[in-house]
Amino acid sequence: MSQEDIASRAERLRQLLEYHNYRYYVLDDPEISDAEYDALFRELQDLERRHPELRVPHSPTQRIGAEPSEAFSHRSHSLPMSSLDNVFDLTEWDSYVERLQRMLPGESFSFWVDPKLDGLAVEVIYEGGNYTAACTRGDGYTGEEVTRNMATLRNLPLRIPVRGETKQDVPDYLEVRGEVIMSLSDFHMLNKQQEEQGRRVFANPRNAAAGSVRQLDPGITASRPLRFFAYGVGLVRWPDGTDRWLTQEQIIHGLSGLGLSIVPGARLCGDAEEVKNYFRHLESGGLNLAFEADGVVAKVNSLDQQDRLGSTARAPRWAMAIKFLAEQAETELKRIQVQVGRTGTLTPVALLEPVSVGGVTVSRATLHNQDEIRAKDLRIGDRVVVQRAGDVIPEVVRPLPEKRTGEEQEFRFPGQCPSCGGRVDRLPGEVAYRCLNSSCPAQLKQALIHFVSKSGLDIEGLGNKWIEALVDGGYVQDFADLFHLRKQQLVQMERMGDKLAENILRAMERAREQADLQRLISALGIRLVGWETARVLASYFRDLDQVQAASEQELQEIPDIGPEIAASIRSYFANPANKRMLEKLKQAGLWPGSEESGSPLEGSGPLQGKRLIFTGRLDNLTRNRARELAEAAGGKVVGSVSGKLDYIVAGEEPGSKLDRAREVGATILDEDQFLRLVQEQAS
Repeated sequence: MSQEDIASRAERLRQLLEYHNYRYYVLDDPEISDAEYDALFRELQDLERRHPELRVPHSPTQRIGAEPSEAFSHRSHSLPMSSLDNVFDLTEWDSYVERLQRMLPGESFSFWVDPKLDGLAVEVIYEGGNYTAACTRGDGYTGEEVTRNMATLRNLPLRIPVRGETKQDVPDYLEVRGEVIMSLSDFHMLNKQQEEQGRRVFANPRNAAAGSVRQLDPGITASRPLRFFAYGVGLVRWPDGTDRWLTQEQIIHGLSGLGLSIVPGARLCGDAEEVKNYFRHLESGGLNLAFEADGVVAKVNSLDQQDRLGSTARAPRWAMAIKFLAEQAETELKRIQVQVGRTGTLTPVALLEPVSVGGVTVSRATLHNQDEIRAKDLRIGDRVVVQRAGDVIPEVVRPLPEKRTGEEQEFRFPGQCPSCGGRVDRLPGEVAYRCLNSSCPAQLKQALIHFVSKSGLDIEGLGNKWIEALVDGGYVQDFADLFHLRKQQLVQMERMGDKLAENILRAMERAREQADLQRLISALGIRLVGWETARVLASYFRDLDQVQAASEQELQEIPDIGPEIAASIRSYFANPANKRMLEKLKQAGLWPGSEESGSPLEGSGPLQGKRLIFTGRLDNLTRNRARELAEAAGGKVVGSVSGKLDYIVAGEEPGSKLDRAREVGATILDEDQFLRLVQEQAS
């Protein structure tokens, strides 16, 4: 294939992936399977790896996150990005509409309405149809730049048009304003993972979304299930200098036509009464949203009327948020039950006297950890206030100490695991208590459920109830035992027929034959090692033997793996029970190698055998391009400073890595010196 054909194929793959991203993440209507999408993605990855000159910033392969930032820089908004005024009932809405009528007497108003998504407000900028920058609302005039982090969101196009509009229909310059949110189901899953890993849980989806975008490491943002929904624009410049959008409705439909996701359920209301009906419908759950909404936003539809209504110092006069009131109820905290997760984390759960909150009967609420129980001064037997906003998991807001009788009891975390009776401990720097028994049945069940899930080996048919039955029946005591199961064992279980047993055995055989190293590492459920970290490990090591043999220091030299993750990996592979289980997996034939493994130290060049690190802002190179040049010259780009470091390339505003590099005696290069060094290879 000629170079021209290769470039043409790469561009075609980018277009296909953009199209299928749009179908999946924006329209929620995929046309191809995940496996087919992955095949296209891997083909493009391979082409760009073999031909680095073909990589472009808007390629779908560039969404995985770049090097961590030392700090956020600030970016000014072209137009103020104001917040909204609020009303809290429909009587106040009527008063607001009366004010509009006094300001523009004799005029009628229609309104563009949408659910008020509770997330992080962000402005995204496109120039010439290409994504170039993003920043948070900040104080309305200046926000934090989060360009690299936002580029990881799958439903945010990195290039427009997406669906074949002509260049004339794409603004030369476009500022899109919207909300970064996390769905309720993804929020619950993320908190479950945080609890299992002994990390801080998020209070609500908004905090989860905001915390995920404002990460110094874009790789963390990339690992979170975030979406961006557009609700308006800032500055817009069209090629012919005209204004194409004259109403709010035209803006939203126009953004949708350019491939951006718009707020679900948004529509035009012909008058103020329709807005009230929309509010009632949304408040009653009529839209069945997958996201948390805390009210309705109503905007005067005409941009001419918006301009004449103007703004106050803090908010536009032409828009109003009608907020929902959080549903609360009083009940009794009957007792606190402790559950055990797959990594041994003990999570307290409040068992409540059943009470109706917003039309839903609530009898349980997570308490997250002992610190939260102490901070709220919750006691068993307390009368408590329970809150449920939207569809979020119920929360115990506070106790009612004035109603205490003196019979209430303080809760103390158990010193023994409620599942196995093993020792419970709180590791340094963690908020969670853990059961340290790796053979704990509760941990084993949860670990096996993860092992066979889509985040693990993806073994179809082996659901939660069968995992519990296999453990309770004594058939399975670790991961490897799954691959030694026989049909006669399976059919002995209640409701397990011949056909189902055969299907499960075939699914396990497929998993054994098709699993790659990344999938196996992810399936093991190593604390702090998720899908993305498993991918990084699989790209650096040939198989699990090499991962097991790596020291903490060697692991920390891999980009994106810090001291905490490295210590967790070493702890896992040092555990005798895990060693025995892994040996059984190898004997069972589940020991895949990685086709992409191999240290960048291999090869020749002026940096052969040298380790180097980058810090600060480079003027002429992106971090990815700098890494490519270093590796092409035989060097290895590492993630942390150690005594083995040979070079540090320092750009503008270098961070603390430069001081540590001086301490270990590494050679300091500026960008020009680095370029001269790597170019020795070509001369």
